[in-house]
Amino acid sequence: MNVVIAAGGTGGHFFPALALAEEFCDRDPTTTVTLIGTGRALEQTMVTGTDIRIERIAVQGVIGRGIVGSFKGLLLVPKAIQAAMHVLRKHQANLVIGTGGYTSPPVLIGAWLLGIKRAILEPNAIPGIANRVLGPVAQRVFVSFEDAKSYFPKAKVRVVGTPIRNAFSDADLLPPVTEVSTVLVCGGSQGAKALNTAVVEAVKHSHIWQKQIRVIHQTGDEDFERVRQAYEEVSVSVQVVPFLQDMPSALGGADLVITRCGALTLAEIAALGKPSILVPFPQATHHHQEKNARAVEKAGAGIVMLESELTGANLAQTVEALRNDPSRVQSMAQNSLALKRTNVTDTIVQECYALVSNG
Repeated sequence: MNVVIAAGGTGGHFFPALALAEEFCDRDPTTTVTLIGTGRALEQTMVTGTDIRIERIAVQGVIGRGIVGSFKGLLLVPKAIQAAMHVLRKHQANLVIGTGGYTSPPVLIGAWLLGIKRAILEPNAIPGIANRVLGPVAQRVFVSFEDAKSYFPKAKVRVVGTPIRNAFSDADLLPPVTEVSTVLVCGGSQGAKALNTAVVEAVKHSHIWQKQIRVIHQTGDEDFERVRQAYEEVSVSVQVVPFLQDMPSALGGADLVITRCGALTLAEIAALGKPSILVPFPQATHHHQEKNARAVEKAGAGIVMLESELTGANLAQTVEALRNDPSRVQSMAQNSLALKRTNVTDTIVQECYALVSNG
């Protein structure tokens, strides 16, 4: 079978595509998987060390870009559909999957025009605009939250969870979290300046953090140099990188995660049973990141700190309180692992094979 996955944009769209690609190829080595992205350098970085092929189409976002930006984005859509159809014909696609983001609409519409089987993946509690538009076009809709079901035709929806890569499946091999000694900071694949700033200020503010806690900080490309220089002013054990190529190892070695709240990130955290401090991206469509985070907080696995309330001082205070309360940290870790969804990629791939075989 030849599978094409529209996955461009951010890590939240790209890494679920990689997880599905792994499962398709593990199940049948003769299967070919091609990802369609935007040509950003980060996409190529994400597939380093894999056999996954990437094709590029010229497309950009429409929502939240102002009148001029939205108009420019709309002008690209017809050519993007034509380009997507060319890629689908080239790879003789039997199945197309969209993981959300602005590459999905032209690819799924192209597949619809060519009569190719179509599915979409929606990991958030409140679906994004792209997937809402594609709901009538898709033949299967895979969601992670029950709340997302109401946005799509009922007969098409399967509640399965968020697909994550095989490297995140080794929670049973990790030692249990007993105290906060290593903190992983991650504002998503592109970083988050507000989160970066608050963490640096927290480290400067907290002697406990400086003396007793190791920091692994993924900054994003644009903010890397500023954050690196800021840490040089503080005596702290820190690893600062623009992008973590081996996120499974970094997350596996952490005792606490300070992060944005995309559905993929939260699924990876749960898979490895890590407590978290969650800072939702305030401009996320329909505040879906806050809704994601509140579900984790309600389960007793994380602490939500809104960006409007985020300061170095209160972040330092929160981390110090967890450092001084090992029993709470252990409880949060156990509650986090309880949120783990199993067999997600296997279920999605099995459904996709059934969709294609049913003609």
